[in-house]
Amino acid sequence: MDLNILSAGASKGLVESLQAQFSAGTSVGIHGTFRAVGAIKEMALAGEACDVIILTAAMIDELARFGRVLPETVAPLGRVRTAIAVRNGDALPDISSRDALRKLVLAAATVHVPDTERATAGIHFVKVLHTLGIYETVEPRLRSYPNGAMAMRELAQSTESPTIGCTQVTEIKYTPGVSLVGPLPAEFELATNYSVGVFFKAHQPELARRFVELLSGETARELRLNGGFED
Repeated sequence: MDLNILSAGASKGLVESLQAQFSAGTSVGIHGTFRAVGAIKEMALAGEACDVIILTAAMIDELARFGRVLPETVAPLGRVRTAIAVRNGDALPDISSRDALRKLVLAAATVHVPDTERATAGIHFVKVLHTLGIYETVEPRLRSYPNGAMAMRELAQSTESPTIGCTQVTEIKYTPGVSLVGPLPAEFELATNYSVGVFFKAHQPELARRFVELLSGETARELRLNGGFED
């Protein structure tokens, strides 16, 4: 029986990079479901099969307080910044200031983002647009997808020009065909902390604990850092 992982999209690359190592040591496969954090939380609480859950640290702490995640298994994975991406081969634009970001977004024919109601980066980017005073202008050009990975895949395949995307660094780094421009300017920075834990209804609790330890432990630290997680 596979180990069921419900995970925020930000951790997809990390989970998949450790899948072969875990399976080789346990003879157990991994079935990962990756969505916006709000959707993952809803799925877990609705009874979706779950052994290990990865969400923002705040959400994991909340679930642990209410007995939905085993508190003693909770472990941090690191923080992930929200950033701008472009297609491979496109020039890397200036995003060093409020004015530069505003100019870039206004010039874009399309802007690819994760779910603007349930995904961390999508929600934040809409707030940024409101702060810049350009939401109403840009809203018709927003292309929203269930998670950042899908948003980046669609950005990579887009034939419109100019086009950009905004999601978390990890999702940009593990998606072929897109390039990381950099984090949002300092005044708009969003660095989200993520944690992992064993779900209270885990069907394979001991294996779930082993995967949590592998994912959050020192042996995977380089993978986390290379993938966009920061200590």
